Amino acid sequence: MATLKEQLWDPIAGFGVTFRTMFRKVVTEQYPFEKVPTAPRFHGRHQLNRWPDGLEKCVGCELCAWACPADAIYVEGDSNTDDERYSPGERYGRVYQINYLRCILCGLCIEACPTRALTMTNEYELADNSRASLIYEKSDLLAPLLPGMEQPPHPMRLGDDEGDYYRGNLRARADDEAGEA
Repeated sequence: MATLKEQLWDPIAGFGVTFRTMFRKVVTEQYPFEKVPTAPRFHGRHQLNRWPDGLEKCVGCELCAWACPADAIYVEGDSNTDDERYSPGERYGRVYQINYLRCILCGLCIEACPTRALTMTNEYELADNSRASLIYEKSDLLAPLLPGMEQPPHPMRLGDDEGDYYRGNLRARADDEAGEA
C-alpha cells in the first residue's frame, strides 16, 4: 500500500523541477549562422604539416596508424629519391588516408607522431551526405602552402641533411651562400 507521502508529495516534488526551470532565460544557439569558438585544445580535423620550405613532415613511419584504436588511418610509405624528394628523410607518406566514419578524434595518433607531422585543427564540421567523402586523402589533409614554400617534390632547401631539419637547424642555403661571398 502506498503511503500518503508517495501519493501526494512525490508528484509535486517532481513537478517542482519543471516549475523552477520554466521561468529561466532560454539559451538558444544559432549554430549554422553564429559559430561559437572552440576551446584551444579541441580535437578536430587532422592536418599534415610542412617544413618552412614546403617539404612534408610525414616520413611514412605508420606509427599513427598503429596507435589508432579505431583503425581509421591508412599509410603507405615510400622512399625519396634524389630526383623526387617529398620529405627531408629517407621516406615519405605516399598514401595517407583518414576514415572519419571510424575516427573517434581521440588524439592518440598525434601523440605517436615522432616528427609532429600530424596535428589536429579546431575544424569540427565533418558531416557530409556520402560515405566516400568522409575518407580524407593526403591532398585533403596537407597544410596549405604558405608564401615562400614550394610544392614538393624538390631538394632540401633549409639544410644540408635531414638532421638539420629534425634538430631545428633550419637556414636557407641562399643565406649561407650570401654570407660566404
